[in-house]
Amino acid sequence: MHVSEINYYPLKSGRGISLTETQMTSTGIPGDRSLMLVDTRGHFVNQRDLPEMAQLQVLPDTDGFRFSMESKGEITVTRPPGYRRTDVVVWNSIVSAALADKDVNSTLCDWLGCDVRLVFFDERSKRTASDDWAGPDTPVTFADGYQVLVTTTGSLEAINADMEKHGEGAVGMDRFRANIVIDDGDAFGDDHWEAIEIGGLRLDLVKPCARCIMITQDQVTGSRDVANPMPALGRLRMSADRRVPGPLFGWNAVPRGGGMIAIGDDVKVVSTRGAWAIKQR
Repeated sequence: MHVSEINYYPLKSGRGISLTETQMTSTGIPGDRSLMLVDTRGHFVNQRDLPEMAQLQVLPDTDGFRFSMESKGEITVTRPPGYRRTDVVVWNSIVSAALADKDVNSTLCDWLGCDVRLVFFDERSKRTASDDWAGPDTPVTFADGYQVLVTTTGSLEAINADMEKHGEGAVGMDRFRANIVIDDGDAFGDDHWEAIEIGGLRLDLVKPCARCIMITQDQVTGSRDVANPMPALGRLRMSADRRVPGPLFGWNAVPRGGGMIAIGDDVKVVSTRGAWAIKQR
């Protein structure tokens, strides 16, 4: 097995950026989900609420980021001063975040057609993953809950085979917004992996990833009038464990330390467990 893709997503729910190699830290890939849009109440906004966010491309720049959106243009966004702050909500977490300036927020409101503000996870922002799953004091940014999302090519092949069998088309791995994609022909073999090692770095696979409507959206246009993997997941991957209900694809992982990883790196399974319970049809 080896690493076939590495991706990170500077803006939560924005487009991803593919990498050939990256440093991995205790929070995952540096810069991953370090920016986020919030509504007037400070609650995070994502593609579930606003499919058009799939059209937002965010690229690192010298002193900040370049934001662009098809047919809307491009703006340069500098990192805000640490004193301009607001509390934001990510699921059950309240996080102190740095707030972008009014001109940036006004432009993003115009682009998206709704009232949003851009916030930054900076050195003063603090958040941790669930102690119950990840262990104590594991830092995380604006990601849904964990530091790294791992998927496998064999699992995608199994989903696409089922979709094609039912005349539902096929989807790419981009629908599942993984950080690390592992080339492994064993469909859902990651259900058995308790921990893996890449380039000497250990990642503990702590919780399966339950999937929502975002995987039904094209990750370039935001359209939902495209092939839909949700029925196939319902047939093949419905959780039978109440702790994580719903359709499952991929695993949330926690880096135990830091190091470099690169496409082509060998992946070694260093610890296994019994498979996650899946409903039988």
